[in-house]
Amino acid sequence: MRVNLPQYDNIIIGAGHNGLVCAAYLAKKGQSVLVLEASDTLGGLAATREFYPGYKIAVAHSLSHFSPQIVSDLNLTDHGFKSGAPMPTIGLDLQGKHVVVTRDTVRGVTDKDASSYTDYLQLLERFANMLSPFWLKTMPRIGSKKLKDLTTFAQLGLKLRLLGKEDMGEFMRVATLPARDLMDENFDNDLLKAVLSWDGLIGSKMAPRSPNATVLAMLYRMSGEHNGASSIPQGGIESLINALHQVIATAGGQVQRHSPVAKINVQGDSNGLQATGVELADGTVLTAGRVISSADPKRTFLQLVGVENLEIEFSNRINRLRSDGYVAKLHLALDGLPHFNGIDIPDGRMIIAPKMDSIEFAFDNAKYGESPEQPVMEMMLPSLRDASLAPEGKHLLSAHIMYVPHSLKGGWTAQAKASLQELVIDTIAQYAPELRQQIIHAELLTPEDIERSHHVTGGHWHHTELSMDQMLMMRPTYEAAQYSTPIPGLFLCGAGSHPGGGLMGGPGHNAARHILGAK
Repeated sequence: MRVNLPQYDNIIIGAGHNGLVCAAYLAKKGQSVLVLEASDTLGGLAATREFYPGYKIAVAHSLSHFSPQIVSDLNLTDHGFKSGAPMPTIGLDLQGKHVVVTRDTVRGVTDKDASSYTDYLQLLERFANMLSPFWLKTMPRIGSKKLKDLTTFAQLGLKLRLLGKEDMGEFMRVATLPARDLMDENFDNDLLKAVLSWDGLIGSKMAPRSPNATVLAMLYRMSGEHNGASSIPQGGIESLINALHQVIATAGGQVQRHSPVAKINVQGDSNGLQATGVELADGTVLTAGRVISSADPKRTFLQLVGVENLEIEFSNRINRLRSDGYVAKLHLALDGLPHFNGIDIPDGRMIIAPKMDSIEFAFDNAKYGESPEQPVMEMMLPSLRDASLAPEGKHLLSAHIMYVPHSLKGGWTAQAKASLQELVIDTIAQYAPELRQQIIHAELLTPEDIERSHHVTGGHWHHTELSMDQMLMMRPTYEAAQYSTPIPGLFLCGAGSHPGGGLMGGPGHNAARHILGAK
């Protein structure tokens, strides 16, 4: 076994965007930082890769709520990151009666629904603005009497009071509503209901009737620059990852590729344990004052730490975390721009989900381990916004297919993947009839593929479900919800921590603040 002697202040496991955000904050404060990445690309699910010669894309194909505060704090614009214009969201209709939702308006619906949308948006914006500061704060530990924690609770209470009695009551009611109830209360148009419920469901194991945190997930997404609308930055998602890397390098931090971590080293005796560093797959041992994991909680604790170093009740809680991924990814390399019926230029996020029942039925298939019979999805043509993603004159289509189970009955055989791929392409072709003739190459990634390629348990976007019992001061679980863990010297900074997943950066930001505040 080889031993590297240099001592780092921090070793960060994983160069996903949260690991890079955490590293950037720590490095800018003069801390020595080493980020270890298993693959040859940085960014995790936001890593841009060539899936066919000349065609590049990331699993996360757009931004919707990356924190403007992080952009400002880290001066990311000075390192080449420039946010893109918000995209419209287009609910596709087979008869061409599409519904188009922009940041402030909706088209293709009755005047009544258009007016209702204005009122609905104003109310949700008030709620989102109330919650926004708390996505970038450490949630207090339940029962804590520390002044800092009591202050955070007091701030949240004040924000609620400032809503006024009527809106405060409405927030408490709406926050836990199923998406179906919220949509039925406000709108008549079935397609509009499905489109607006999408952002509370994408990436999760929930459907419109699920009585959980779908509305909170919508409010979380609305915390970004464009009120939750999708956008592609200039230079693509890769520009964000490159900018974060440059901040780290400029501040003296290090990022090391091809360095899979085999275990987190823990030492100690009956007086207590301490994380002392990591061991790489090749046997190299690296030591540090802190180990910070951006890997998902199950991988961090059950695989890298090992249950022998954990209290049984804690390891049981981690084992019970719901982390089955439900999103597959389709990439199509096209020899030209596809034509969608009723759309001049398909420049936006397009959703195929004719009504909320379509989403519910696809969910029903998945919860029994089956592929959806009628797939629902969001898709876009990122090459319209970033020409570098495809050869000149060519385009690519990127789609997120919801309710594709990680564990398929009979397993994800080559035939099962091929059948789903053909079904998804057939579904898209109903709206773009000439699509098949334009396909040069197709790639389908199931949640199982995403788990294997990105080392994330279950292939789950958010590492664990964004649900009421796995959010805020309970994310991922008691004793690990404030970024520190039961093992001194070991911290979390990934999507399994508050506030959650998606390209937002909050977990990395919050973990760094917690660590720096605890010095």
